[in-house]
Amino acid sequence: MSQKDSGNKLGTMPEGKLLASMSLPMMASFFIQALYNIVDSMFVARISENALTAVSLAFPMQQIMGSITVGVGVGISALVPRYRGMGKADTADKVIHTGMFIGVVLCLVFFLLGIFAVGPFYRMQTDVEEIVTGGITYLRIVWMIGFGSFFGQYFERLLTASGHASLSMASMAGGAVFNMIFDPILIFGLGPFPRMGIAGAAVATVSGQILAAVIALVLNVRKNEWARLRAKSIFAPSWSLGTDIVKIGFPSMVTMGLASLSSFLINQVLLGYSTTATAVYGIWSKLLNFSCMPAYGLNNAMVPILSYNYGAGSHDRVRKILRYALGFIVVYMAMLTAVFEAVPGEVLRLFSASDHMLSIGVRALRITVSSLVFSGLNVVLGSAMQALNHSRDALILNILKSFMLLAGSFWVLSMVFGELDMLWFALPLAEGLSLLVALFFYRRMVAGLYI
Repeated sequence: MSQKDSGNKLGTMPEGKLLASMSLPMMASFFIQALYNIVDSMFVARISENALTAVSLAFPMQQIMGSITVGVGVGISALVPRYRGMGKADTADKVIHTGMFIGVVLCLVFFLLGIFAVGPFYRMQTDVEEIVTGGITYLRIVWMIGFGSFFGQYFERLLTASGHASLSMASMAGGAVFNMIFDPILIFGLGPFPRMGIAGAAVATVSGQILAAVIALVLNVRKNEWARLRAKSIFAPSWSLGTDIVKIGFPSMVTMGLASLSSFLINQVLLGYSTTATAVYGIWSKLLNFSCMPAYGLNNAMVPILSYNYGAGSHDRVRKILRYALGFIVVYMAMLTAVFEAVPGEVLRLFSASDHMLSIGVRALRITVSSLVFSGLNVVLGSAMQALNHSRDALILNILKSFMLLAGSFWVLSMVFGELDMLWFALPLAEGLSLLVALFFYRRMVAGLYI
């Protein structure tokens, strides 16, 4: 696709067809990516419940890495098409190389954190040695060899920003399939491979990420005419554009970063009841991530479309695309809610749930899935705010949703009721209140498009 064709596609293709053509490949690739996270936990659960708890406790720290990676990606996918829509190709190129420099710096930071921070993080939470040892092994590998995560996300976003959603899907799917294949092989030592246990799950994860990054890089070089990559330009970043990237992506960073902090605090509350409750919450976190992946795929497609048309002044197209996106997410999340409500026990048994875990988890799952429609709407509305230059509103929403209301609801319900069953209502409560705030911001934002 030429540069002109990419611009024409974002600016002239019928809105529904455009959103579908770009979002469906991204939804499929994100779905596959979420599926291997689920599969990873399923295989780890077969080692032991303590191994599953160790991975569950690592999840907030993985979210920290993911939050920064996604935030930089959102900044790139918003700014590159915006400057292309304005006819400023050279500035778009500077955005691309500045983003790569940020990625290099972040990889070095997490390498050092993997060496020095992982051990203290686990030992402050539990004294169960199997959980501590397994968790340190798992998280240290994921953080220290995290460059595939950073650059995979970066190059995939660059493909999507230029209208090559199907190519982005190919790179993500390649890494995910590799992970799913090698998870059981490395965990249990199948064929010529040694039995690595929980370390095998981590090695399969980072190897899949590296493969996805390599595929995405090659596709950008060969197929994406918006990605004029030059190695020497990486270390000559534009500090002003770097600030813009962080400014636009900061709400996403805050969303996932505060979600990480919330998960950590929630785990501390749940550990006061049992380690099994923490494992159940870990399963729910993976299921929520799995459920929202199509919403994230929709957002990956929606942000460059909205940014391009906003930059080009095509506000009517912006409004139509928003309506299509919101309508889809309501229908999808409602259907998923019905499925989880119908078979909660079967879902938990996929994670080798014991009778004790089932006694806690079935009720927990039936309560928590009632938050899915609210959650999906919050995800789409927050991304729309970022794309349309309402980053401050998105930041406020994300702070409320991901931290203050979520962690606060768990703490308040624990203090008031002191019963584990009541704690699970914190999730629909937090998401519902967040949606009220999001709708207020949305009405104000859309009204501004008519000016």
